[in-house]
Amino acid sequence: MEKTLIVITGPTGVGKTATAIELAQRLHCDIINADSRQIYRGIPICTAAPTPEELAAARHHFVAIKDLEESYSAAQFESDVLALLPSLWQQGDYVIMCGGSMLYVDAVCRGIDQLPDISPEVRMSVKTKLQQEGLESLVQELEQLDPQYAATIDHKNTSRVCHGVEICRQAGVPYSTLRTGTAKQRDFNIIKLALNIERDQLFSRINARVDRMIEAGLEQEARAVYHLRHLNSLNTVGMKEMFAIFDGTMDRTTAIQRMKKNTRVYAKKQLTWYRRDPSITWVTPDQAIPTALCKIGTVLLM
Repeated sequence: MEKTLIVITGPTGVGKTATAIELAQRLHCDIINADSRQIYRGIPICTAAPTPEELAAARHHFVAIKDLEESYSAAQFESDVLALLPSLWQQGDYVIMCGGSMLYVDAVCRGIDQLPDISPEVRMSVKTKLQQEGLESLVQELEQLDPQYAATIDHKNTSRVCHGVEICRQAGVPYSTLRTGTAKQRDFNIIKLALNIERDQLFSRINARVDRMIEAGLEQEARAVYHLRHLNSLNTVGMKEMFAIFDGTMDRTTAIQRMKKNTRVYAKKQLTWYRRDPSITWVTPDQAIPTALCKIGTVLLM
């Protein structure tokens, strides 16, 4: 019997975790987390990480495995997941991958182009330029080194801009010339389901989840890691707004409303990204499990 990876993805707040756990219980299989921020320890409220009860309901991998100071990437995730899967296939024919980090999902399903490792010297030089000259200076450098890549990214996304400059400096060629976009062949079946609901309902769920995060102690969680605010692992919605409160640049009410807005914007970006993928089947949360089981049956008959 061929092995099958079932991907449960979609916008933030749509209900991916609950769906993945129920499906994992039916199939008696494990869940691979594909959320780039839930990889880190210490910020479970901000990242809406699976609760202890949810972790006990189905075995999860790649949840809270890294310290905030550690770097991690989609390429490393691809390598780590592919190394883990053989042991999971020995236990059964199915594995579920759940998460909304677009690059992480693509890394496992399609592969990441081989890029040079960034030396500590190059990383430090880019970091120093960011601190001394600001993000705009790095944007200008990236536009000179690789105008094609610079035109495709958000110039306010510090991590993307820095990463592009690092690759260009390390490789000595434009980053865009190293990105082939060619999908790698996998030796297992892949079923991709994206959950979605009506836009107004999704946004309402997102707003309510932010309120629950505040009630659960998000401000205290952010305060505990405030001294690490320069780290890329904390460059995320929720932490940025809380840090603005602590810095005195935003009042609490405005910060909470901004957090809701920024989360809604991120959800729209996720939807746009996944709609480009013709291999995805779009379903409501209620349709997800029947659809997955139906597709498994189709795979078995092939």
